[in-house]
Amino acid sequence: MRLAVGSTRMELLKLKRRIAIARRGHRLLKDKQDELVRRFLPLIEQVVNLRKEVEEKIEQAQKSFFLARALMPEENLGEALNSSQMKTKINLLYTQLLNLRVPKVSVEFTGSPHTYGMVYTSAELDLALMRYHEVLPLMLELAALEKTVELLALEIEKTRRRVNALEYTLIPNLLETIKYITAKLTETERDNLTRLMKIKEIVRAH
Repeated sequence: MRLAVGSTRMELLKLKRRIAIARRGHRLLKDKQDELVRRFLPLIEQVVNLRKEVEEKIEQAQKSFFLARALMPEENLGEALNSSQMKTKINLLYTQLLNLRVPKVSVEFTGSPHTYGMVYTSAELDLALMRYHEVLPLMLELAALEKTVELLALEIEKTRRRVNALEYTLIPNLLETIKYITAKLTETERDNLTRLMKIKEIVRAH
């Protein structure tokens, strides 16, 4: 679609500058899109593998906990869990990935979850708590990775829309407008030349 601008040499120069900038922007955005996709694909694979590992570890921990609950009186289980002295600190940081701020999560443990007495508790409870302790950092890592993948996917889509807008709308419109103005200016020059030649003929005739 032709842009609504005047058919003048000044406008033609402006349009030529605009199309040079648009082409450069298109090239940069295309490079950015390719780099985003290059970073995105390995992260997807990493998320799939980590999610599988987390689900397996949670399943193992749940089995141990359900077995402990079946082997122990409910009041003993509740008392053992309430006596835990372990504290958990979650650290959330942000790092740069291209132009995106992506989360990085780490966890610090102090104390032990096994501070209850051993007489009225089951070995399965020890195993369950150990497995929960092991899986928590992986769960947090998975959450951070999934958020990173989400941010990358949104940025890829946004960049793709900009690339397409330049490639299929703005640049073709600029080219069409430049072609139209060039044709109009050529036609005007031809008319002016014809008019000058006629004037010369009239002057020579007199």
